Amino acid sequence: MTAQTFPEVAVGASYGPVQVHLTRDSLVRYAGASGDFNPIHYRDDVAQHAGLPGVLAHGMLTQGVSVQPVVDWVAEGDPGRVLDYQVRFTRPVVVDGTDGADLHITAKVTGIAEVAEGRHAGREIATVALTVTFEGRTVLGKAVAQVLR
Repeated sequence: MTAQTFPEVAVGASYGPVQVHLTRDSLVRYAGASGDFNPIHYRDDVAQHAGLPGVLAHGMLTQGVSVQPVVDWVAEGDPGRVLDYQVRFTRPVVVDGTDGADLHITAKVTGIAEVAEGRHAGREIATVALTVTFEGRTVLGKAVAQVLR
């Protein structure tokens, strides 16, 4: 396995796009881990009856897999360094029973500031904006992470 190389963490630096493939199996595994067994996440008939375009990925699954490139790159593999992460869900991710769904994630450092006081004084916090798309359309709006450096 080759080591992954990342760009230097600096204002304006970006990473990606990274593709994450979700399948119906992904949804079932996430349901088991989270306890969210709403059938719109695994049954076509229930999703259709609810007026949805198909089985949907859990919003929190989409949010969680979308921050992973930030963890790998800016947080250098340490998820505990993500101090804050917020998103707005803008569109559902429909996971086809055969083809699944591909998310495309790009991360960009929009700011770096030194912490002036408190337990992290003297360290830096990087602000990272995420762009997450499915079928060419944004699915997470205002997706921003604050990462301790």
